[in-house]
Amino acid sequence: MRSAPLTIMAAFALLWACTGQPGKVTEQATAFSADTGAIRPVVITDTVAHDTDDPAIWINPADPAKSLIIGTDKDSDGGLYVFGLDGKIQEDKTVRNLKRPNNVDVAYGLVLGGKPVDVAVATERETNSIRVYRLPDMKEVAPGGLPVFEGDSLRAPMGVALYTRPSDHAIFAIISRKDGPSDGYLWQYRLSDNGKGQVTARLVRKFGKYSGKKEIESVAVDNELGYVYYSDEQVGVRKYYASPDSTGAELALIPAAAYTEDNEGISIYKSGDKTGYILVSDQSANQFHIYRREGARNDPHRHEAVKIVRVSTQQSDGSEVTALPLDPRFPKGLFVAMSEGKVFHYYSFADLVGEE
Repeated sequence: MRSAPLTIMAAFALLWACTGQPGKVTEQATAFSADTGAIRPVVITDTVAHDTDDPAIWINPADPAKSLIIGTDKDSDGGLYVFGLDGKIQEDKTVRNLKRPNNVDVAYGLVLGGKPVDVAVATERETNSIRVYRLPDMKEVAPGGLPVFEGDSLRAPMGVALYTRPSDHAIFAIISRKDGPSDGYLWQYRLSDNGKGQVTARLVRKFGKYSGKKEIESVAVDNELGYVYYSDEQVGVRKYYASPDSTGAELALIPAAAYTEDNEGISIYKSGDKTGYILVSDQSANQFHIYRREGARNDPHRHEAVKIVRVSTQQSDGSEVTALPLDPRFPKGLFVAMSEGKVFHYYSFADLVGEE
């Protein structure tokens, strides 16, 4: 999971500081939470058919107010639902009849047919594959999906994060799975054109430790700083270099000792080239731990929580965030989190960080 490139964010920050009308909190959001101390969402989406799990945000470069939220409906008859900033399902873009789609992520500028296109990539657990769709029309550009973890007895893919290498803009999918070995648990694939304007995936690396305690579902990439983070549930958040050319040594483990049960969804808020926050779901406590993206002053790989925020979201598996103020309701950006009840919650990031 990842936010839009900083170049897009910079281009539109001034625009939305000067235009637009004040937004209104939906009636659902106003009445939702019985916990009066919990932060309330600005918008609650329409319900999906079965079970929401993970969202991604696509920033519309022509008009940020027309940006999209893509969310998984995790079921054997599941789908990828597409929402506007109003939380309404956009039926013409929504993809149905997928076999347990789990997580989804977005990347910008994958070259297909000689032209850069934006893509959404989702894991499809029951087919041991990933599905790739062009944005914003959600046309499939890898028909039938791309197999992953081939040759391994433990395949079922769960998490996915897309890494764009700054040096050449090559795009890679880093994928986790339901179960796997104690080392080499994540597999990394380079996405490229197959010569016919469609996406192909080539395995370039196996890396990452796994405790064996539960599972690894949430994966997030920081393109600018070159890191990948993933939740080894009930153990902590592991940190590695994202480049396939790196050594593969673990850089840090953010321990899960302070979490009620599962450390889950990870999202990265980029307030600058090197600054911002890492947000991790404390799933059973209905709260998020917020860490400094840049780490400690004397150690960039030591991430201590600076704040814990209670939210109205229930049992959140997945989340995503952008610092771009997509419309005036989100002056410091938009935070999206999956919640029980078959919905996603949209929060103003300013409500989460306050004066931080």
